[in-house]
Amino acid sequence: MQHDSSTPRLIVNTLPLNAEQRERFSQAANGIRQEFVNDPADLASMIWHAEFPAALRPETTAIIGNVPTADAAQCPRLEWLQTTSAGVDRYVAPGVLAERVAVTNATGAYGRTVSEHMFALMWALMKQLPEYTRNQAAHRWADEGEVLSPQGGAAVVIGTGDIGSCFAKLAKSVGMRTYGVRRNADQGADGIDEMYGFEDLDELLRLADVVAMAVPSTPQTHHLLDARRLGLLKSSAVVINAGRGDAIDPKALLHVLRDGGIRGAGLDVTEPEPLPADDPLWDEPHCLVTPHVAGGNHLAQTSEAIIAIALENVRRYASGEPFINRRR
Repeated sequence: MQHDSSTPRLIVNTLPLNAEQRERFSQAANGIRQEFVNDPADLASMIWHAEFPAALRPETTAIIGNVPTADAAQCPRLEWLQTTSAGVDRYVAPGVLAERVAVTNATGAYGRTVSEHMFALMWALMKQLPEYTRNQAAHRWADEGEVLSPQGGAAVVIGTGDIGSCFAKLAKSVGMRTYGVRRNADQGADGIDEMYGFEDLDELLRLADVVAMAVPSTPQTHHLLDARRLGLLKSSAVVINAGRGDAIDPKALLHVLRDGGIRGAGLDVTEPEPLPADDPLWDEPHCLVTPHVAGGNHLAQTSEAIIAIALENVRRYASGEPFINRRR
């Protein structure tokens, strides 16, 4: 990144860092002024809320943390934004930030925690655990019948970045064959046995025992699984979504679940989100819903990885080197 050396820089760091971590960031900044504006006590919280004092905005050239877009837009000298999330949709949307502003994310921090959550949803649906949970609540001792095993099955992983790749490795560890779907099918990914483009998705869905979705929200992924594509799946298939809720048409999903067209769906993301209290998916016995908690900071290693990515990019900002995880 090019910077006018005659103009002083200011990094506003909203991460809830302890004293030792702040010192590491100060050293990485190599003399660039850095204001730490969050409470270290929040480090162990599940969601890091980024407070951004208005008095600092006129001077700010860099922000670390997911501050409100309106606050970031009030920084006329902003050069760089480092998010604590993998998704940056709201920051790179047209007209939000000046085109000159570099945006970097925390890709690489969430693969383990999100993929393990997806894996847990898969197992729960295969082993009838939602049914047994309902039975326990009703004090009912009942056998819920047939269960499935992933051994020898096919996992179709749509979106093979960090999260999809981590899920694929977990799937392979229990004997599944993994088929990846991404825009550039020539680019491989760890854990994927065979990679395909989106033009091959229909054929892959016919093979799938598990469909694991970890795609961003784009015009190309909106309702990627619609009624027609859901209709291609086996009646024993399980669909898991932990990317963006609008990748699945919720009305079509409800219909196929009610008709027994698939075994079940595990959703950590929904459309809309939060899922309204009166949405019928809440009461669908073959749908397991969690409230977008696969990521966040629920796993200690996730927080550590976010901090490591941000720390490296502060060092690069100070030295003029290209950023890692740049999304714009």
